[in-house]
Amino acid sequence: MSEVKVEYRLLGSTGERVSAIGLGAWQFSDAWGVLEYQRAKEIIDEALRLGINLIDTAIVYGRGMSEKFVGQALQELRAREQVFIATKIPGEMLAEHDVYKAVEMSLRRLQTDHIDLMQVHWPPSWNNIPTCEYMRALERLVILGKIDYIGVSNFGPALLEEAQACLGREEIVSNQVRYNIVDREAEKEIIPYALANGMSILAWSPLAKGAVTGKYSLDNLPKFEDVRANDPLFLPENFSQLTPLLEKLREIAERRQKTMSQVALNWLLASYDNVIPIPGAKKREHVTDNAGAMGWRLSFEEWRELEALSRKIVVYRSLLIQ
Repeated sequence: MSEVKVEYRLLGSTGERVSAIGLGAWQFSDAWGVLEYQRAKEIIDEALRLGINLIDTAIVYGRGMSEKFVGQALQELRAREQVFIATKIPGEMLAEHDVYKAVEMSLRRLQTDHIDLMQVHWPPSWNNIPTCEYMRALERLVILGKIDYIGVSNFGPALLEEAQACLGREEIVSNQVRYNIVDREAEKEIIPYALANGMSILAWSPLAKGAVTGKYSLDNLPKFEDVRANDPLFLPENFSQLTPLLEKLREIAERRQKTMSQVALNWLLASYDNVIPIPGAKKREHVTDNAGAMGWRLSFEEWRELEALSRKIVVYRSLLIQ
């Protein structure tokens, strides 16, 4: 493998330079199984060693465990000032009083006096909290110096417009959505809106939960107890459609002396200059592999071949209910 050459991208209109590949921290939870702090610290240490300076976590990841691991590791590694911390507040905690309390508790878990990017994890769909209530609470926290920037996650353009209209002086700088070479729904409305309004896209699940890494095949799909087993992509009827795309990813990876993961992540970087993938990592070597997606580019012909094969894939979520 060649030496990693880290790229940096501007986060929205903030002027902040963050690594083009970040580190997602959902894996520090019971959902993904990284429950030992020392292992989490090693993963974070490797990210820092490689020049990755964006770490994305959330209040709900491990019910605060992820934030605690990130905060403790950054303190022990004396690296808080070199890292841009993004975290997220869930939809059910968006009443004004909960916003203030949730941020106070996140600050404590993260062992910091400010959060670089606080994101609304998902809209309060079943809590009936007015959009302006939580957006103005977040803006107040910017004024108070507790958070630096406001972002959202899983918001469509209409709700983004409403949320931005609630703010007096701040701007929504990012939208975190699922986006990968298989699931490209974000290209229909969300990414064009972000481009037109100077927002960054933080791409969660940029490796389709491992579906495009070469780890899985029709003969080796996730077992029932794996969190991936409930993802419709891993149903045989859906996964079988990936075969031509996986073969092309493997072919390009071998020719370029890269891994399939690196090719899939590079495809995202090449597609839009405002997209910042945030893959997770359960081992130190996963971080190294993900970082290797930076510092080079697919040719247009390679990008186009992958684009054409990807576009043929249709994931039927309705198949989850037989």
